[in-house]
Amino acid sequence: MDITTSKQNTLLIVDDEPINLNLLMGYLEDRYNVRVAQNGEEALTEVNKAKPDLILMDVRMPKLDGFETCRRLKANGETNDIPVIFMTALVDTGDKVKGFEAGAVDYITKPIQYKEMLARINAHLSLRNLQIVLEQQNTAIEQKNLELQRQNMELDALAQIVVSDLKKPLVRQAGFTNLLMKDLSDLQNKDPLNFLQEIEQSRQKMVDVVDNMVLLANVRTQDVVMDAPDTGAIIAQIRHRLIHKIDKFQGKIVVPTTWPVVWGYSPWLEEVWTTYISNALEYGGTPPRVELGASLDKNDYIRFWVRDNGPGFTAKQKNHLFVPLSQFGQVDTLEKSYCLKLSIVQLVIEKCGGKVGVETQVGRGST
Repeated sequence: MDITTSKQNTLLIVDDEPINLNLLMGYLEDRYNVRVAQNGEEALTEVNKAKPDLILMDVRMPKLDGFETCRRLKANGETNDIPVIFMTALVDTGDKVKGFEAGAVDYITKPIQYKEMLARINAHLSLRNLQIVLEQQNTAIEQKNLELQRQNMELDALAQIVVSDLKKPLVRQAGFTNLLMKDLSDLQNKDPLNFLQEIEQSRQKMVDVVDNMVLLANVRTQDVVMDAPDTGAIIAQIRHRLIHKIDKFQGKIVVPTTWPVVWGYSPWLEEVWTTYISNALEYGGTPPRVELGASLDKNDYIRFWVRDNGPGFTAKQKNHLFVPLSQFGQVDTLEKSYCLKLSIVQLVIEKCGGKVGVETQVGRGST
């Protein structure tokens, strides 16, 4: 919408003198859509028919004067935003104050000066048109926020469905697969055992995808209370969770004896550490050596780090780490699941008030 005044704007002129009405209409009808009323009661009726953009109102009128008419307009939620300019021969300061107290935005002193009247009308119409634009923008923002809230609620509901309807069957499947693998371990023909191992690997990837979806939904929708996590206890729990992967890759994890205290949300930070350590074990050196640590960074931040002895990343690969989820489809040089986990890590840490990054060099590992 153009916020300038134009013929599209409608004025309501309220005056009990026909000569004044005709004179004002002659001034204004070439510039605006003009409607008229000859007293306060007629003015209220006209406003109820269709809201004008501005009202020029005489003060002294029979039955219902301008002050009372303005007060009634401002008391009505449907009309209280219409700017009212009084036209008055009154010069007493008390009467002017009374007009502003009634809700008027301005006044024009009779006899009316044409250029002054146009300047005041245009100024208040411009403000009114700008107000309408802002109200429309605010309404659009509110609607967008409501839509985002609805989408977040749907995402959270989907996460709960995933947990109950997909995660539990996958856990049961793991139990059956392990039993079959034990029963088939003594067979000379290893093909069935190999097939089961592939099934188990596929199942584990499905579990990872489900876990990522749930974590992503929680990060986007949950408001959590930060605490002071026990990093040492978190790392110990993660080592227990990853014991099979540690044994599989013959990995070594080196941890400091003490950890600094920071603010965060323990369940999310546990997932972050798990992602970093798991990636370092799976994609690190042979055998992997995973070193954990923390140091004071600039601006009183604590810099936690995970260092591996893997092959490192090229400059192109590095650019595809920690990509926003909205750009995830552009990742093509690395394994998708690897990059997805790091994108979620970035989202988690930023929501906890921190930031993430990587230092890497081909042939010298990554931090």
